[in-house]
Amino acid sequence: MKVAFPVAPEPEAEAAEAARQLFAGPVDFVKGVVAMDGLPPADRPEVCFAGRSNVGKSSLINALTGRKGIARASNTPGRTQEINYFALGQHGYLVDLPGYGFAKAPVAVVQKWQALLKNYLAGRPTLRRAFCLIDSRHGVKPVDHEIMTLLDRSAVPFQVVLTKADKLGPNAVKPVIEQVEAELQKHSAAFPELVLTSSEKGQGIATLRTIIAGLD
Repeated sequence: MKVAFPVAPEPEAEAAEAARQLFAGPVDFVKGVVAMDGLPPADRPEVCFAGRSNVGKSSLINALTGRKGIARASNTPGRTQEINYFALGQHGYLVDLPGYGFAKAPVAVVQKWQALLKNYLAGRPTLRRAFCLIDSRHGVKPVDHEIMTLLDRSAVPFQVVLTKADKLGPNAVKPVIEQVEAELQKHSAAFPELVLTSSEKGQGIATLRTIIAGLD
């Protein structure tokens, strides 16, 4: 049976305001982690952001927190080779995972951080949801299936966030959503709802904040 993946609706005003206040509060960079023993204590809920290099992960985190430079954006794919932790006050952690695919880094380095990524996803008990970022101009690619399959096997629920939606017109978005919906039929851990975002225009940011704020 086909599973529907509708685009998440705008949140109720009260919930959106509560989420806005949460993200307007303290958001601090905690540490960059290069090995599992460097992870902070698993003492609060966390969500992680995964995506191909240059999908707009850093820009999305900056937009969510309303801080331009908290997550470093780079024009060089694969620059971020650490798991970067940000504390959302005492509420939880936002976790920026290394970009995957097209990394301009030595093979040994790539293999090392891919292993770290797999260990993190399989072994973090406080991980509530992974957000898989997909460039709305390109849809799901084969490399995205690798991370999604890993999430399936790790029993980590993931939700697809379509980035850079402002780069497409309303008519161009529909076939991309249909392609993503078709590809997600292959993944048991996929949460049945998409989030359409633009970090530049602010589209979907309130929706994603509200989703995260509700994941206690």
